[in-house]
Amino acid sequence: MADDFLSAESASDYDAASIEVLEGLEPVRKRPGMYIGGTDERALHHLVAEVLDNAMDEAVAGYANRIEVTLHADHSVTITDNGRGIPVGPHPKFPGKSALEVIFCTLHAGGKFSGKAYQTSGGLHGVGAAVVNALSDSMVVQVARDRQLHEQRFSRGIALGPVEHAGAAPNRRGTSVTFHPDAEIFGQHQLRPARLFTSIRSKAFLFSGVEIRWKSEVDDGETPAEASFRFPGGLSDYLAETLAGASTYSDQPFAGSVDFRERFGVPGKVEWAINWTPSRDGFLQSYCNTVPTPEGGTHEAGFWAAILKGIRAYGELANNRKAAQITRDDLLAGGCALVSCFIADPEFVGQTKDRLATTEAARLVEGAVRDHFDNWLAADTKSAGAILDFLVLRAEERQRRRQEKETQRKSATRRLRLPGKLVDCSLGARDGTELFIVEGDSAGGSAKMARDRRTQALLPLRGKILNVLGAASSKLGSNQEINDLCQALGTGMGTKFNLDDLRYDKIIIMTDADVDGAHIASLLMTFFYAKMRPLIDHGHLYLACPPLFRLTQGARRVYCIDEAEKDALLARGLGGKGRIDVSRFKGLGEMDAKDLKETTMDPNSRKLIRVTIDEDEPGETGELVERLMGKKPELRFQYIQENARFVEEVDV
Repeated sequence: MADDFLSAESASDYDAASIEVLEGLEPVRKRPGMYIGGTDERALHHLVAEVLDNAMDEAVAGYANRIEVTLHADHSVTITDNGRGIPVGPHPKFPGKSALEVIFCTLHAGGKFSGKAYQTSGGLHGVGAAVVNALSDSMVVQVARDRQLHEQRFSRGIALGPVEHAGAAPNRRGTSVTFHPDAEIFGQHQLRPARLFTSIRSKAFLFSGVEIRWKSEVDDGETPAEASFRFPGGLSDYLAETLAGASTYSDQPFAGSVDFRERFGVPGKVEWAINWTPSRDGFLQSYCNTVPTPEGGTHEAGFWAAILKGIRAYGELANNRKAAQITRDDLLAGGCALVSCFIADPEFVGQTKDRLATTEAARLVEGAVRDHFDNWLAADTKSAGAILDFLVLRAEERQRRRQEKETQRKSATRRLRLPGKLVDCSLGARDGTELFIVEGDSAGGSAKMARDRRTQALLPLRGKILNVLGAASSKLGSNQEINDLCQALGTGMGTKFNLDDLRYDKIIIMTDADVDGAHIASLLMTFFYAKMRPLIDHGHLYLACPPLFRLTQGARRVYCIDEAEKDALLARGLGGKGRIDVSRFKGLGEMDAKDLKETTMDPNSRKLIRVTIDEDEPGETGELVERLMGKKPELRFQYIQENARFVEEVDV
């Protein structure tokens, strides 16, 4: 009876008038996270990247060779190129509007869809310029075309007037965009000279045909006020500067570039540079169409496949049978690499383009790099032998650690003596194993039935763990939950932490999708950040994404992460017939094993968020952790005051 009453009441409130239609650029201001990943400092700097990518696309297409970036005293930015200039004539599909206004005021409008204006480009969806406009309280666009200067002004996604003729420009061409990020969106965050300087400089390495000039009117005490970047050697110059002073196994890096049209008959190219060093940890920085891809993707997979197959083949020619044991992880140990590809119509994961998803890129990059690597190894046998010996040594060391780990796993399980707590997996090696940290025994019971016994282990925690920030070491040592966690991981903590002793490949925090669950996850992330930082740096820490709702219509079941996704699906429908039943999961313990496995634990269908630290601003992360989790409540109060106006919904 109560259910019938609630359904009737909901039906009366939910009618045609309840359906909102966001016009123009309202969706961007309403949900900026969908377009730039949030409203934090990283998202703020992404605005500059969007405009700079457009200028770089002009350079890569061969129409510009100079870009100027100026950070003004009021923290606005001007980005100018000497390319063709954005068209300012009337748009055929929008009478009364110029093409310039359409580009900056309309989502999914641009010149990069057909491939006629740009064969390869960083912009894909036609939303970058419009998003920057929507999230800026002031924007001025100047275009020099056909020896004439045109100007149009915008504010928060709205044109303040039509395109105006601003006089003659006989010695000028290209586009200039000046914008000031909106404080209503980004709060107290401001553009930082050091961060902009680093990202702009890396852009110049990616295309040797462009010069980027930097000027800053904001003095941070460390960033040059003016600079000019032009690197004829491209990625080779970048790698040489990065490894300056470090000993390497080859005097010259393996570097080169291949035009895909000449090799495979398709537009695009790939450029790379790699060397191995015993002096530092390895890394791979990858880019697609000058856009950084920090989470990698198919171009990275193709590159490593070429290097791995090449080094194994060389080992076979050198009669070194141990070369067959080398894996991609061994290549990463001391392997410092840069990869930049240009392809037509790339597919990225998300608008922020952190990961390349184009399947064809793997084949193109592997095919382009492999032959060159084989020739390079054959031409310099001294360097090739040194690299091969180093990689074989790393492979032997990895296998030795794995064998020790198998022994440690068995002994550690006996030593823990945690019946009903640590539920270990059966796989002896670390590779491919996962430890789910769950809250409470009820969640642990569901997860125990949903897990893959071979690779997935569980550690239920009782309530909220200790906030380790500022806690005394004696208090840490006497905390049972922290001791259980340390023993399960096998690494120790603080100064005694040893990543080689980690017993699981992935550590996954799996808490309820509510306020308490978020608090527990925050405490756990604080613990890992403060006491096991290398575990985050090497990509072992993840957050599970359990759904909050389940929608059922007949035999069809759909899961929703939050209220917004649920409301959108209810408005759109599930495509079936009959009533849609809505179930809200109050906790993981209420989910049956089938739901939990399908949505949260099965690697084939789940979603995970990898916990990372911004490499450009590690100090900022530490400052934020201290403000939110430290011992000074006044810092938390100040943060709440600064950011409360951005909160749209509060789950209490």
